Amino acid sequence: MKSNIETAEIAQPYAQALMSVAQSQNLTEEFGNDARALLDLLQNSQQLRNFIDNPFIVPDTKKAVISQVVGEGGNPYLRNFLLLLVDKRRIFFLDQILKQYLALLRQLNQTVLAEVTSAVALSPEQEEAIKQKVIGITNARQVELETRVDSELIGGVIIKVGSQVIDASLRGQLRRLSLRLTNG
Repeated sequence: MKSNIETAEIAQPYAQALMSVAQSQNLTEEFGNDARALLDLLQNSQQLRNFIDNPFIVPDTKKAVISQVVGEGGNPYLRNFLLLLVDKRRIFFLDQILKQYLALLRQLNQTVLAEVTSAVALSPEQEEAIKQKVIGITNARQVELETRVDSELIGGVIIKVGSQVIDASLRGQLRRLSLRLTNG
């Protein structure tokens, strides 16, 4: 199993190449939407992930399945890129390449990624309030939210932007109170 650093070093040039193609064809946002859809598919289909990661499946079979997944209506540049990854034996890094592409796209658009963990699903109004708070903190032009529900938080939210963490959860407040009481 490769380390995260090795994976990032392999994925980065491919993500940059995909960005170059996207920019040259004026398709950066379309590729971003396709990348999000593919990541979602990979995260929700263990069967597809196992298929792509299996080194014993012949490349032509992988290419046929990838072509089906992308579909006839899919972007031919993206489809060719995915097929190239199979030829270069780099398809195992697809999720990392797509994540790095999205990071490059956020950088291009002056957008930050805020990972939000909440006790319950957020309403659209709450998501908008969090976006405005993050914009105020980071001076970014836009904010992309990646939300997760964790019922152990009891209430509130934890917002992570880069290395900065804002813990406004009830669990975090109780932990801080407990520390003050034991140290006091």
